[in-house]
Amino acid sequence: MTDSGTHKKNLNHQGSQSANAKPKAKNGHKRPISGNKPAQAVQASQQAGSRKAKSPRELAMDTLVKVAQTGAYSNLQLNRTLQDAGLQRADAGLVTELVYGTIQRQATLDYWLGRFVSKGLNKLEPWVHQLLRMSAYQLLYLDRIPAHAAVNEAVTIAKKRGHSGISGMVNGVLRSIDRGRDELQASAIKHADPIVQIALRHSYPEWLVSRWVSAYGADQAERICAAGNAHPHSSVRVNSLKGSREDAIALLMEAGYDAKPSAVAPAGIAVERGGNLADTAGFRDGLWSVQDESSMLVAEVVAPKAGMQVLDCCAAPGGKSTHLAELMEGKGKVWANDLHAHKRDLIVTQSERLKLRNVEAITEDALKLADRFKPNSMDAVLLDAPCSGFGVIKRKPEIKWTKTLGDVSDIAAVQHRLLNAVCDLVRPGGVLVYSTCTIERDENEKQIADFLQAHSEFELDPGWPEPILDQLRKAGVIDEHFEGQAQLLPQHFDSDGFYIARMIKRS
Repeated sequence: MTDSGTHKKNLNHQGSQSANAKPKAKNGHKRPISGNKPAQAVQASQQAGSRKAKSPRELAMDTLVKVAQTGAYSNLQLNRTLQDAGLQRADAGLVTELVYGTIQRQATLDYWLGRFVSKGLNKLEPWVHQLLRMSAYQLLYLDRIPAHAAVNEAVTIAKKRGHSGISGMVNGVLRSIDRGRDELQASAIKHADPIVQIALRHSYPEWLVSRWVSAYGADQAERICAAGNAHPHSSVRVNSLKGSREDAIALLMEAGYDAKPSAVAPAGIAVERGGNLADTAGFRDGLWSVQDESSMLVAEVVAPKAGMQVLDCCAAPGGKSTHLAELMEGKGKVWANDLHAHKRDLIVTQSERLKLRNVEAITEDALKLADRFKPNSMDAVLLDAPCSGFGVIKRKPEIKWTKTLGDVSDIAAVQHRLLNAVCDLVRPGGVLVYSTCTIERDENEKQIADFLQAHSEFELDPGWPEPILDQLRKAGVIDEHFEGQAQLLPQHFDSDGFYIARMIKRS
């Protein structure tokens, strides 16, 4: 449900990094950053006046404290920080890397820090704890940041924010970590309990690892955790009404992007290197949209035809709605619904940019759509449901620390109500597609099993587009017993974890 529901995917911007701000991770990839234009940086600098600007590391620390204390989404808080600071691209890249990386690896970082903080981590002030985490992350996970730069600036920040005792403690802890870097390797962490070992090595809460081990086995669960810590690449969906994927790839490569066809999405292009894909001529001209490759499969599985009446129940910001409209060749009608008026505006903006006239954005509680539309009035209904979002951890790493088992149960209950509320809108012979961006079986396979048991008029439909099925078979996502539902894990295509079920209403 990356395009709708409780978790929205941020646009994945990638940028170059240099000099002291070279946060290249050990796997060689770079973090997505929000590309600030030079004019914005100048304006912010002018507004700052005589105020002394904070360093990138101090900005990162402040962002980490706010995310931890307020529960803010990391991408939203980070974007606010970068916009207010007006940093150059290299410094923005450093802040971005430090925020995402520190949140992702915080359990492993605390495991190591606990060896050197004598009074215990729970006794530290929040800003000191985040400063130590962030600095340890640089020392242990970022090859191209000099150790002296990480340590010296941490001490400078500690002196500025605290007193000599704090700065001395920070200096001592970080220098001890620097000296022991060869031994402080996550892969070397051993524990008799495999769940604890996976949780410490890959920095996940034990309850979540335990659920994934139960659902997928220990080996697969560890792969899920590792994939969730990987740096996400960018991807775009080609607007088939305005050109071919081959033409779009050529344009991207001419502009300096490393672009290649998606391994799974027919309209997708994977982009490994480049800048802000939403700040390109092709995006502005409606040639492509920024969307994760797994998310692109949802509309393809709906497989709408020109002239159909289609309802997207939880549509904002409109990625799947506009994809449906493109597949329908601009003919028929896609009703794109969202609960909030400001999110409806996002759908309108997308539709106008893509020059799609067959999308009508509406505002309604999805539980009340049956009051707005007649029974059996839709050829296809898409419910891209609110979910726990565990499939998009690589883009929103705080999810694994803020969500609880109780949240999974609560969200599953909402999904159950939504399915029951919209299913009668499907005409006999029509299609109901349910999707989420999580890998929780209570929200996915179990949700659909319960729905089908209560609604005998629906059945799973394996009639997915063959090119997609072929790629899913090759990746081991599905086998010869495929019935019409699939769970993509984040390691399958280096994309988001996604669940999709296609159902037909019996005539």
